Amino acid sequence: MLKKIFLTNSLGILCSRIFGFLRDLMMANILGAGVYSDIFFVAFKLPNLFRRIFAEGSFSQSFLPSFIRSSIKGSFASLVGIIFCSVLLIWCLLVALNPLWLTKLLAYGFDEEKIKLCAPIVAINFWYLLLVFITTFLGALLQYKHSFFASAYSASLLNLCMILALFISKEKTHLEALYYLSYGVLLGGVAQILLHFYPLVKLGLWALLWKGFLSFKTKNALKKKYRSQRVKKDLKAFFKQFLPSVLGNSSAQIASFLDTTIASFLASGSVSYLYYANRVFQLPLALFAIAISTALFPSIAIAIKNNQQDLILKRLQKAWFFLVGVLLLCSIGGIMLSKEITELLFERGQFSPKDTLITSQVFSLYLLGLLPFGLTKLFSLWLYAKLEQKKAAKISLISLFLGLVASLSLMPLLGVLGLALANSLSGLFLLVLTIKAFGFQPFLGIIKNLKLWLVILFLACVEILLLLAFKSWVTHLYLFYYFQGF
Repeated sequence: MLKKIFLTNSLGILCSRIFGFLRDLMMANILGAGVYSDIFFVAFKLPNLFRRIFAEGSFSQSFLPSFIRSSIKGSFASLVGIIFCSVLLIWCLLVALNPLWLTKLLAYGFDEEKIKLCAPIVAINFWYLLLVFITTFLGALLQYKHSFFASAYSASLLNLCMILALFISKEKTHLEALYYLSYGVLLGGVAQILLHFYPLVKLGLWALLWKGFLSFKTKNALKKKYRSQRVKKDLKAFFKQFLPSVLGNSSAQIASFLDTTIASFLASGSVSYLYYANRVFQLPLALFAIAISTALFPSIAIAIKNNQQDLILKRLQKAWFFLVGVLLLCSIGGIMLSKEITELLFERGQFSPKDTLITSQVFSLYLLGLLPFGLTKLFSLWLYAKLEQKKAAKISLISLFLGLVASLSLMPLLGVLGLALANSLSGLFLLVLTIKAFGFQPFLGIIKNLKLWLVILFLACVEILLLLAFKSWVTHLYLFYYFQGF
């Protein structure tokens, strides 16, 4: 079951990232790395942050335990959905009526002209918050029935709709392309919701939701009173866990969000450099760390409930060495080939060699934090499974504060590169604090396997030698054809 869930999530994430890279490739070709790309990335940053936080477990890790424990699941789930949708609908209307205040917050460093251009784009993209919550809510219900397909592949539909919008707008002006792209985001949000309906109906969850909604209209006073009391109790338990869970799961995303705001004070293109580099950085993080943490969470929670400490340590040890090996190899390969990867993916059209150079440097510095952020996902599982969301939130806030201090300290010296380095330092702070909460003694028990460490070290050395040989061969080949042509 665990392998099946992991493979479903990994393949879904891989499919989404492939379409995401195609989208970014088209975006780089059409918008480049300048004023208009910065405007879109600022406008899409908050909805994308919301999507990442919710999609990567903060909602399901607080909703599912409460949903499982509830004796009136339909009523509880329908009420949670109504509350969130109502709040988000009000926020969307407020932003639609006056987007300037939010635009100024998101891009405080923009001048008045850029803010006026950005404001309507922010208003359109903000509606995606409502759509992505509905998608996440339906996906959490499906996880209760061990159905992960729709959640894993729904992000691909968003990317496909954005690609379609870019394709249609490729002959338009940059400003017109921004509007097409923004409406493509909303179309993608609707498509994501629709993907969840078939499994919901098939598994009987849609009927459960509908009956739960209708139960509030019962004429039986005693039944109504009982349901009201039970739902209030369940909602109180859910919201007590929800806010700390959001904070605990979102340190990397919030750090990236803050970096975008800070980068708006730097030269044009800085926001875009961070975005493109972060997009590539997120691939191995999502493909391995997030996928395996999603697969492990239910089994770790059950093992903690049954007080099976040996089983917990055994599963965490396997996941630890798997992630250390895979993420270390990804980090080494990414750093050594950062320029080649960036050039291959983005350098065409409006994306210049200068943009490639800076983006590749940002990407290399982001990769320093790949291991810390990935391994933190593993130990965070233990905190959430023990319902210690408040402790996870405290750790997240401390690491965010330290990361923000690092960003503000390094930015004057290194510019956009300082923000990328500070992000990696934030991941290191987060990992150390999470391990401290987990306990150093059990942590030492997990990492105590000399044979596996030697295997990982050997593979890392082999990778470095192979990549050095490859780069040398490519350089000689380039020089040969250059002088032949000369």
